[in-house]
Amino acid sequence: MRIAIVAESFLPLMNGVTHSILRVLEHLQERGDEVMVIAPSTSDTDVSSVEKGAYVHRLPSVPLAGYTNVRVALGGVNRVKRILADFSPDVVHLASPFVLGWRAVQAAHQLGIPTVAIYQTEVPSYAARYGVPFLENWAWNRVDNIHLLATRTLVPSTFALNQLRGRGILRVDMWRRGVDTARFNPAKRSTAWRSSVAPDGHRIIGYVGRLAVEKQVEDLAVLADLPNTKLVIVGDGPQRAALEAQLPDAVFTGFLGGDALAEAVAGFDLFVHPGEFETFCQTIQEAMASGVPVVATGRGGPLDLVENSRTGWLYEPGNLTQLRDYVQDLMGDDAKRRAFATAATASVQGRTWPVLSADLVRHYTEVIASFSRENGPTELTSSKGPSS
Repeated sequence: MRIAIVAESFLPLMNGVTHSILRVLEHLQERGDEVMVIAPSTSDTDVSSVEKGAYVHRLPSVPLAGYTNVRVALGGVNRVKRILADFSPDVVHLASPFVLGWRAVQAAHQLGIPTVAIYQTEVPSYAARYGVPFLENWAWNRVDNIHLLATRTLVPSTFALNQLRGRGILRVDMWRRGVDTARFNPAKRSTAWRSSVAPDGHRIIGYVGRLAVEKQVEDLAVLADLPNTKLVIVGDGPQRAALEAQLPDAVFTGFLGGDALAEAVAGFDLFVHPGEFETFCQTIQEAMASGVPVVATGRGGPLDLVENSRTGWLYEPGNLTQLRDYVQDLMGDDAKRRAFATAATASVQGRTWPVLSADLVRHYTEVIASFSRENGPTELTSSKGPSS
C-alpha cells in the first residue's frame, strides 16, 4: 500500500501519539509499504527526514503557548491537498487529528482518498483543566466534524467507543494499543535502580507520563506521607517545577526512554495514574507487563485495562481518599500485591505491537475496499465489529 500518516505531533517530541506511530511504521516497513509522514516542523536540526523507511514531510509550525515543545502546523487545506495529491496514497491515517488532522481529512475527502482517523486524545476535556472551559464546546465540534468526515474512526477503549457513538459518530471501530512484552518485563527489575531512588529500602510508588496539567499528577500529594514508601515520578513537562515544589520528598527522574524506562517501571512496587482524560493509557499497560499492579482513576481507558481486585484498583474520579486507601491496601499487603502483579502480567500477554499493527492494516484494507472515489465514504461500520 501507499499510506500517508498525518501526525499532530511527531519526533523529536515523544508521547503516546508518537510512540504509536513509530510502532506502526516498523510494521509497515517490514511489509514493504510506501509511507509518508506529514508532521509539524521542529527546531531540532538533528531530526532525520526519513524515519523507519518513511519520508517525513515537515510543515512550518509554531510552538504552542505555554508548552513550547508542542508545535502547531501552519498552512491551509490546499497545502495539505497538494502534498497528498503528489504522493497519491491509497489511504490517509490521521493520528490523533485536531488541527493538522482537520485540514488533512478535508483535503483527503476532496481528493477522494479514504481516511482512517485514530481518536487518541480527549482534547476537548483539557479545556477546563487549562482554565478555558468556554472552548470545550468548540473543541468537541471540531472533533465531531473530523470523525464524521473520516471514512472510519478507530478508538482504543470501550469508553471512547461509547463516547463517540453517543455523539452521533457511527463509523467507529476498536483498535487498542500494543505493548512490547520483551522490553516491559518483570525480569527488568533492578535492585541497583531501586536502591538509587529509595536507598532506605522503602516500597516504591511510581508514575510515568507527561508532567502536564491534564495528567493531574498533583493529586499524588495525598500519598506523600504514607510510611515506608517513596514516590518516584518519571517524565518531564511544563508542570515539573510546580510539582517538585508540591512533592518535595518525591524523586523526579526526568524523561526516561529505552531500557532505562523499562528498568524503572519494573522497579516499581505499585503504579499510580491519576489522570481522568486517558482514552487508553499506554503506561498502565507497560506497568502491568512489567509485573506491577495499578491504581488508577475509574474513567476512560483504564476501565478496560485494570480489573478491580485482580490486577489493581480503580478509584472514583476526584475521590483522593479512595486513591490513598487503595494504595495503602496494596502497599501494606505483600502477598496481595504479588498476586495482583502476577495477574497484571498475564492480562496483557498477546497484545504485542505486531498483532495490533496487523489489525490496523486490516482496517486500512477494509476502508480502501469499501470506499468509492465517486460517491465518497460509505455509511457502514466494519462488518467484523469492534475487535479485541
